[in-house]
Amino acid sequence: MEFNDNKPIYLQIADRIMDMVISGEQPPGSRLPSVRDYAVDIGVNPNTVMRTFTWLQQQNLIFMKRGIGYFVADNASTMILDMRREYFFRHQAEFFMERLASFGITPGQLEQTYREYLENRQK
Repeated sequence: MEFNDNKPIYLQIADRIMDMVISGEQPPGSRLPSVRDYAVDIGVNPNTVMRTFTWLQQQNLIFMKRGIGYFVADNASTMILDMRREYFFRHQAEFFMERLASFGITPGQLEQTYREYLENRQK
């Protein structure tokens, strides 16, 4: 896995795991790889993966069964999408809206463009 300097590595790993949950690659109730195995797979220190799992557990996205491992929570997909929507509206939407206004894009134009995007995305 390649990392960037924009965000701590443990959060980049968390993003990857959350992407896997949303895509269905790690469905609710599924067991995550062990800390050591996952660290080897992605080329990081096991302490970094443990920090990731701890963070995900604090967010109630995963849970631990003592002696067995970590598992994806039943409502993890919904919670992840809610977290990401909230982040978008708090941190990214204002820039997006400012750009729309500066380009003179009307709400109607935005709505039509978004509808077309959704239609083309489904094809």
